[in-house]
Amino acid sequence: MEIDLIVLVPLVAILGALYYYITKDNKYFHDKPIPSMAAEPLFGSTRQLLTKKTSFHDFVISIYNKYPLVKVFGMIDTLTPMFVVRDPELIKRIGVKDFDYFVNHRPVFGNSEDTHNKALFGKTLIAIKDQRWRDMRATLSPAFTGSKMRHMFELIVECSTNMAKFYKSELGKKGGVPQEYEMKDVFTRFANDVIATCAFGIKVDSLNNPDNDFYTNGKKMMAFNRPIVMLRMIGFRVLPKLMNWLNEDLFDREQQQFFTEIIRDTVRTREAQGIVRPDMINLLMQARKGALKHQKEAEDREELKSFATVEESEVGRGQSGKGVQMDDLEMVAQCLIFFLAGFDTVSTCLTFLTHELTINRDVQDKLYEEILETSKSLAGGPLTYDAVHGMRYMDMVVSEGLRMWSPAPATDRLCVRDYVVDDGDRLKFTIDKGTVVFIPIAGLHHDPQYYPNPYKFDPERFNEENRDKINPNAYLPFGIGPRNCIGSRFALMEVKAILYYMMLEFSFERTPNTQVPLKLGKGFAGMRAEKGVFVELRPRE
Repeated sequence: MEIDLIVLVPLVAILGALYYYITKDNKYFHDKPIPSMAAEPLFGSTRQLLTKKTSFHDFVISIYNKYPLVKVFGMIDTLTPMFVVRDPELIKRIGVKDFDYFVNHRPVFGNSEDTHNKALFGKTLIAIKDQRWRDMRATLSPAFTGSKMRHMFELIVECSTNMAKFYKSELGKKGGVPQEYEMKDVFTRFANDVIATCAFGIKVDSLNNPDNDFYTNGKKMMAFNRPIVMLRMIGFRVLPKLMNWLNEDLFDREQQQFFTEIIRDTVRTREAQGIVRPDMINLLMQARKGALKHQKEAEDREELKSFATVEESEVGRGQSGKGVQMDDLEMVAQCLIFFLAGFDTVSTCLTFLTHELTINRDVQDKLYEEILETSKSLAGGPLTYDAVHGMRYMDMVVSEGLRMWSPAPATDRLCVRDYVVDDGDRLKFTIDKGTVVFIPIAGLHHDPQYYPNPYKFDPERFNEENRDKINPNAYLPFGIGPRNCIGSRFALMEVKAILYYMMLEFSFERTPNTQVPLKLGKGFAGMRAEKGVFVELRPRE
């Protein structure tokens, strides 16, 4: 009996301490003048998501619609209190005007300030914080201006023409009979080849050589729904200090090592042989030396006509040319995050866009007419950077696709010092230092207050007459403020280029496997269709 008590008392004490730790913030919002979602131990307010009962996209829309009359409400994400901001004007204040209070993202995977931690994700532009982020953003920003994208565009066109030729050849082998394809697989291979050549400076052919090392390692790295990756995600949320102490990372060491060796070998070879190529590694090598200068805003005016393009803030322009000390691991990390964004985000955007063009034939036909006109104006020559930005209806279609199916359904900001919210009416409270602001992008994009009939795919929302009616703070496919997506120009020209070349050769047709309405795969992993997106490619006459 005495031995049992010796064991039982410490066990109860440990369990009590653990219970306190995982529930101590569950009543955090009770003394705030805002509503809050119910919270339960460990899950917080996110049980439906963590137990894969819903998709992240649908989860964001559902919580956004839960309190339709409020500007802000509270939610507990596992252990973290989060202020969910529904009001576009408050989002603008937080993301732009009062950015200095919210300069960082929520730390999720690895501590960027721990110099002993070799976790790559923690060293990416997304994860680093404070002045280090400002310096890195200013150093990298000139690499993503319109003039640099213009030089990279030829590489994208090469990948796009190769893809169109491949599927034309495949259908030719079958006597020109239309064939069904799963579009996520199709566009992931395309995005892989684009990122391989534009970011890593190597040529791979993921269509003719489907099991190439670059593609297979990329697929493994992006497999966020694996149990081990889910455990790491939970570990970083619940016990971040322990995960950092264990030197854990979101990605497997095998894939980290693969991409690290590619980049280091490429840099060594180029430095030794004086090789210059219009790709991201070359730009990072220049950035590390402080040799990149930010172009004048006037040069970007044509690109900014694209509705979805985000403009670089003064943070990105402020110190260009200064350079930042970037070790090999940090350089690898920036290439890696560029790869991840290109590999998954771009392919996701293209997959859902293709689905909408397939089931909205009037939109597809109108877009094809513009593509045909552009092709004729080029006299059969390759698509040019200026021509792609001259396709107004293409931009409307892509902008609407990003509204309906934003690859990033939400974003966040970490409050770095106490911030008082005062709307001048009856709402006044403090967002405390260390808490998180959650911006529900998918909710805003599907709010009929900003987008009438929001579940209808309607590119005319973005025509010259209607686009000025859209609240820019309620359209955030690439985020908002200085922490917006640095690669928006690259992503948009990549999406438009492959749509141009594929639609010149094929029409997109429904098959018995085309799911209407489309249902999303459940869980926190990246946005994907529950049963895939199946489309028939039919050669044009």
